[in-house]
Amino acid sequence: MIGCVAVLNAGSSSIKFALYEAGRDGALLFHGQVENIGLAAHFAATDASGATVAERRWSKGELDHKGATAEILKLGRELLAGRPVLAFGHRVVHGGTEFAAPVRVDASVMAALEKLVPLAPLHQPHNLAPMEFIAAAAPGIPQVACFDTAFHRSQAALAQEFALPRELTAAGVRRYGFHGLSYDFIVSRLGEIDPALAKSRLVIAHLGNGASLCAVAQGRSVASTMGFTAVDGLMMGTRCGALDPGVLLYLMQERGFDAKAIEDLLYRQSGLLGVSGVSSDMRTLRQSKAPEAAEAIALFVYRIVREIGSLAAALGGLDGLVFTAGIGEHDAATRAEVAAGCGWLGLKLDTALNTLGNGRISAADASVSVWVVPTDEERMIARYTSQTLGL
Repeated sequence: MIGCVAVLNAGSSSIKFALYEAGRDGALLFHGQVENIGLAAHFAATDASGATVAERRWSKGELDHKGATAEILKLGRELLAGRPVLAFGHRVVHGGTEFAAPVRVDASVMAALEKLVPLAPLHQPHNLAPMEFIAAAAPGIPQVACFDTAFHRSQAALAQEFALPRELTAAGVRRYGFHGLSYDFIVSRLGEIDPALAKSRLVIAHLGNGASLCAVAQGRSVASTMGFTAVDGLMMGTRCGALDPGVLLYLMQERGFDAKAIEDLLYRQSGLLGVSGVSSDMRTLRQSKAPEAAEAIALFVYRIVREIGSLAAALGGLDGLVFTAGIGEHDAATRAEVAAGCGWLGLKLDTALNTLGNGRISAADASVSVWVVPTDEERMIARYTSQTLGL
């Protein structure tokens, strides 16, 4: 009987999960997610063909992250029908300076990851909750932590530094970058579909509720729009992105904001939601007739275009742009608007291919190729888990 690797990708209000056969590219068996955790939670799972195999709903506040993990484990046992789970792999947003590669989880690793919670308060506690639950519920099954920051450790030292006193840099106040598992997967996928492109100068646009760009050369991270935390860089669903630090001083000194109020503002009240006053969801904004919704979209695109120019400079030129994640994969209008803003770099889309939104979407005469490549962070976690444990 072939053993399995279970993958958990926990966010602030959801846990995505997937079950794979063990091995570097083991077949996907089942996947799904528990969403709206803490609210009216909804659980759905499908098999590899996309057929629904389980669905359940809870009342508001009835399910937390540990409860959601318990439900996933229960369903997993039922679906696997006796097939053993050999390991659990987890996405962890922040690995700090200590973790530059996947690592088997033990008490010392958990303690080190707990110390990084202040660097990713919206994500890290929820990443760790399933690990804690599984360690108690199934202590004999190994767990592996895979880090969103690890992919960016290849950046030059200068690209990781802020212009702060050296003792702060030495203490870990530096640029880390995130969405690394997604970028890592995209690079590996490009290696399969266009090996030459995978080794060229790329900007990968991970555009979703969380959004960032990464400059990649020879398959390695050169620069990223996210920095010390996952609130930096691009405008996002509810996060503000890059902000003059003087704004924070003003809010504290003149408006009486404390640390908690600032955190709430930066992470939960800003971005597409804050500018539009309508929604953090691009689909809703595209359908809205409110001028504020149009302004929010325009600002989102403007920031992406500006940062692509910055990353092209870091690369010394640009050979390809890759869109991925929820907005990047599904919103043809955003892709078209970004490409139009970057026409000076040689970007030009084929309208029909962009509408299809799969594979290469650039015009035949474009000097920079543009692609849509679906990301798969869970697949990347499964690979790393099998590799780390020698499965």
